Amino acid sequence: MTEPKPAPPAARIRELRETLRHHSYLYHVRDRPEISDELYDRLFHELEDLEQDHPDLVTPDSPTQRVGGAPLDAFQSIPHTAPMLSLDSAADVPALERFDERLRKALGETVSYVVEPKLDGASVELVYEAGLLTRAATRGDGRRGEDITENVRTIKSVPLSLRTEDRAVPPLLALRAEVIMNLPAFDELNARLLAADAAPFANPRNAAAGALRQLDPKTTAERPLEIYVYDILAIEGRPPPTQVETLEALREWGFPVSQWCRPAKNVEEILAFHSEMEESRDDLAFEIDGIVIKLDDVADRDEVGATSHHPRWAFAFKFPPRKEVTRLLSILPSVGRTGVVTPIAFMRPVELGGVTVSRANLHNREEVARKDIREGDRVRVQRAGDVIPQVIERIEEPGRKRAEPWVMPSKCPSCQTPLLERGPYTFCPNLFDCQAQLAGRIQHLASRNALDIEGLGDETAVLLVREGVIDHLPQLFELDAERLMSLEGFAEKSATNLVCAIAEARETELARFVYGLGIPEVGVAVARELAGHFRSFEDFRAADEETLQSIDGIGPKMSEQITNFLARPEVAVVVDELRSFINPAPPERAGEALAGLRFVLTGGLESMSRGDAKKLLESQGAKVVSSVSKNTNYVVAGENPGSKLERAQTLGVDVLDEAAFRALMNDHGTDVP
Repeated sequence: MTEPKPAPPAARIRELRETLRHHSYLYHVRDRPEISDELYDRLFHELEDLEQDHPDLVTPDSPTQRVGGAPLDAFQSIPHTAPMLSLDSAADVPALERFDERLRKALGETVSYVVEPKLDGASVELVYEAGLLTRAATRGDGRRGEDITENVRTIKSVPLSLRTEDRAVPPLLALRAEVIMNLPAFDELNARLLAADAAPFANPRNAAAGALRQLDPKTTAERPLEIYVYDILAIEGRPPPTQVETLEALREWGFPVSQWCRPAKNVEEILAFHSEMEESRDDLAFEIDGIVIKLDDVADRDEVGATSHHPRWAFAFKFPPRKEVTRLLSILPSVGRTGVVTPIAFMRPVELGGVTVSRANLHNREEVARKDIREGDRVRVQRAGDVIPQVIERIEEPGRKRAEPWVMPSKCPSCQTPLLERGPYTFCPNLFDCQAQLAGRIQHLASRNALDIEGLGDETAVLLVREGVIDHLPQLFELDAERLMSLEGFAEKSATNLVCAIAEARETELARFVYGLGIPEVGVAVARELAGHFRSFEDFRAADEETLQSIDGIGPKMSEQITNFLARPEVAVVVDELRSFINPAPPERAGEALAGLRFVLTGGLESMSRGDAKKLLESQGAKVVSSVSKNTNYVVAGENPGSKLERAQTLGVDVLDEAAFRALMNDHGTDVP
């Protein structure tokens, strides 16, 4: 029996594309996959291989062409096909009733609506010409947005070409859609960011919006984005007559549409849907912040029209903000600069005192166990001192199955080094080879109170480590502009500026260098005391615990931490290499005119900054402290001094205004204009 001849490349490519589009439609739109992910991937790779062998057969709408654009220097502003107006919104029932009354007065009592969840994502415009995706844009100001076509092409649920099996494709079709990130994917993304010691996203909406605005489409492709299409902005030809039929047309063209959309005849049915969605809100895999009510009849929409800001035929009925009680989505371990691994709670956003909170520090593993907090629990949250979010307690939910108790991982989530325990705290001992700690140490060394390297913040430090540019701290001083220009976000000017800033940091003050090493217990004030006492790094490094304890403010615990840190072999190697690049200068010797006097600065000074005033005082041997006590000699009070002035008056401490302060300094030999 003769075996059938293999299909010619062009025919097989066409067959594979049609097969992949069909199964992508079943997966993303109909939620009815018919083949396994493994088989889909196998077909996809076969198509990739064929297109690689026959590049002349590659087309822009091929499933393989989702990530093809080169990185951009900036996004271009482009006009929308039709205005993308915002929705009138409110969270109170009377506002909803007024919306309904206005429409019934204009259209009669036969009004019908479609209700749907209000997805909390990033709104975009999609434009198809002859069935092909030709451009996509952010909402922007509603009239113009940023061209994010290449980034949107990377979203797997966005069809690059429309289906024609069930419905003809119009020559031009402009759509409005919402790009979101599902909560499980959001948790995974934040886990990766935390493992790299990068700042996690506050909520899925920010994560989705940030992914869409990446200059390199390949970065967007790595983010787990989804899209839901819900409106036709413009169409060449006759539009579907109702919203219900519009949604079905969108499905048939291959777009994901929210499964929760349904008709509603009156306010009672709208309120029932609102209650249903609010009740199930915490159990959904995506964020919503209310529901949207739209006139079903498109002709009725045209009749009532729109204002310059929003359509009169649609209304967003928001949920009241969550207060105090929310759902704990996940607990993820975060590795800090010093190696301490801290459990971080990620929650559904909750409003506390006018501030939206979505994560909280759970401190340590024993604290998590003591409160018996688990992923998926409802929890009560507060802001300690109206500032720091805290998870106070778990709220019982009878009948709800809980997750397993959370446990700290046995290995560092960043470098996989076995973790150690010290009391209730867990830490990674891999000081300089753990990526998370290395990124943190780079940022700390470059920070304002250390070497003050402009342009080297958290994100850049993480980027340098993640991309393998720096895997050993002293390599920071060997960076060259050409290598930096190969990284996302760097152009010739920014790369050159950073290299110059690093070079300038080689000449620095001893106190800044000591602080920048990240020695346990050594903050800015202690570093300054150490620099003033020893006056050379070598003398400080050679000091024993007894010598350190002779310095004001350094006790047994701090001296032990300092000597133990500097004695570690891996620390010695890094410090020796850093010293080959950095020349820390001793502090200028202070005068003695104000020696032994303690000053507090409060409020704003007109003739100088508080930092300059502090330097003047210290140049004469004075000690500048942050709080007022009975041991304070003077409080220098500028404009808006606050509670420190009241404290000084209560204790009877001498208060100097700016003129008296200048006079005091002049009297002691320091000229102050």
